[in-house]
Amino acid sequence: MNSVLLASNRGPVSFTVSDDGELTMRRGGGGLVSGLSGIARKDGVLWVCAALSDGDRNAVRLAAGGRLDHAGYDTGPLRMLDIAPATFHRAYNAVANSTLWFVNHLLYDIPNSPSFGTRFAREWESYRDYNGAFAMALAEEAGHGARVMVQDYHLTLTPALLRAERPDLRIAHFSHTPWAPPEYFSLLPDDVAGEVLEGILGADHAGFLTDRWAQAFMDCCERLLGAETDRVARTITYQGRTTRIGVHSLGVDGAELWERAREPDVESHMAVLREQVGERRLIVRIDRTELSKNIVRGLNAYREFLAAHPEWHGRVVHLVFAYPSRHDLPEYREYTASVQRCAKEIEDEYATEDWEPLILNVEDDYARSLAAYRMADVLLVNPVRDGMNLVAKEGPVLSPRCALVLSREAGAAAELGEHALLVNPYDISGTAAALHTALVMPEDERRSRRDELAAAATALPPRKWLAAQLDALA
Repeated sequence: MNSVLLASNRGPVSFTVSDDGELTMRRGGGGLVSGLSGIARKDGVLWVCAALSDGDRNAVRLAAGGRLDHAGYDTGPLRMLDIAPATFHRAYNAVANSTLWFVNHLLYDIPNSPSFGTRFAREWESYRDYNGAFAMALAEEAGHGARVMVQDYHLTLTPALLRAERPDLRIAHFSHTPWAPPEYFSLLPDDVAGEVLEGILGADHAGFLTDRWAQAFMDCCERLLGAETDRVARTITYQGRTTRIGVHSLGVDGAELWERAREPDVESHMAVLREQVGERRLIVRIDRTELSKNIVRGLNAYREFLAAHPEWHGRVVHLVFAYPSRHDLPEYREYTASVQRCAKEIEDEYATEDWEPLILNVEDDYARSLAAYRMADVLLVNPVRDGMNLVAKEGPVLSPRCALVLSREAGAAAELGEHALLVNPYDISGTAAALHTALVMPEDERRSRRDELAAAATALPPRKWLAAQLDALA
């Protein structure tokens, strides 16, 4: 039996099936996975995750009890859950990504959505079942008094369901997203909003990336549940139980990041980029085509910058990595298309025979992203709302002279704002002005700001971040 367990929707590995039926394993994607996979493996933490693809399900079905590590795969301790595809689709796409994500990122087009009817009731039942599958698997795998770390908005119900099965366990839940204020969170049906809050309050410790998101959660519990909150002690008492609230700002491991960034594939990408960019200054952004990342407004800010500063024509290139995300959802497919349309408009308006003002890449390539970080003069991170944003932290670590243009609505602004150029993410003209300020910033100021940003970004690397939460459960 296991003494420390970690649960998340996405796991540290994924599988694909070739035409001849052979399974190929690769590292899982996403910020949470990249931050935690190395630590979990080194420390022998059992990771419980869902099978996301047909390849994953094939691998699980060949592994007794879903334990891939017992089936000969070099994964570290790992149990993958084969949840029925229809149940998974409704829980993941309809509820987690189309409802809870939209609520906590304030993304709804209010005149038109959301609408909660009988269809949503069926989808919510699947979300319950999905969380129940995690709770049962954790209950089966955990030793007596074990510590269990439940991750993110996919698994808000799991802490309470797990506590009902195993009251001996010490349970933590961590939210990697922002948390909505009560007036927006209450867009959810009353019973659903209550179930989400009560689910997380089933944990002994509920963690958030910034004090802002923690306070918003406490506001919701106070106003929507009538729970008793102590803002000084950071506790919530509800139905005779007390949950401690923690703020744990996830950073990056600078040494590990640099080790990866010096590998030959990264150097090769740097050579290609240098050939494309030449001696021009480089403005970089690296994002998934996620609605909250605000890529289109960022592109329009660059277009406004070019219109206002013709002296920069031919002297600057905007390198945009916009990696596809959640293409099962129509809103995301259309958003990706709008990013591509906007980029083409800028090219059509400003490109010359010897100057490509914007380079757009839509194929995910981690090594290429690391190469771009190392070459960046300016890093643009302008989400409309973000739990933290590790791009804002990785860039200054890898670039020796990076000026950071950062949205004040990113969680990272709480730590990095003093040394970044903060912008209102809705203010295109203000963002354009910040790009110009970043480009003309004196070299000594640029390096001083970068050094402060890098120090803040590496203050709580993933190992310390996880240890702080485990300590809270001791």
